[in-house]
Amino acid sequence: QVQLVESGGGLVQAGDSLRLSCAASGLTFSTYAMGWFRQAPGKEREFVAASSRSWGSTIYADSVKGRFTISRDNAENTVYLQMNSLKPEDTAVYYCAAVPSRIGNRLNAPDTYNYWGQGTQVTVSS
Repeated sequence: QVQLVESGGGLVQAGDSLRLSCAASGLTFSTYAMGWFRQAPGKEREFVAASSRSWGSTIYADSVKGRFTISRDNAENTVYLQMNSLKPEDTAVYYCAAVPSRIGNRLNAPDTYNYWGQGTQVTVSS
């Protein structure tokens, strides 16, 4: 069974940093593309960042580019989201997602992904 277990969320002040972690099991991690999404109350799920299986290729939403960094450790079966210079507008539930790279084309689209974590709350106070 594929499981994605997230950690690292919390309450921080504007300008602070957080690092989210997503540990994957039940899959061959190195063959999966990984993504981060977020959802604020009353809003649709929003793409944040994604990492393809090979070559460390990454993509970011414009709203987080330059502040957030996605990385992965294939040996540890873990993907990270380093979030710097956090803003109140970053407040949301953050979700980790996975899809086999062979079928993952539009990595910024939620419906691309087969598996999702439980979500972890990030709250940024002003």
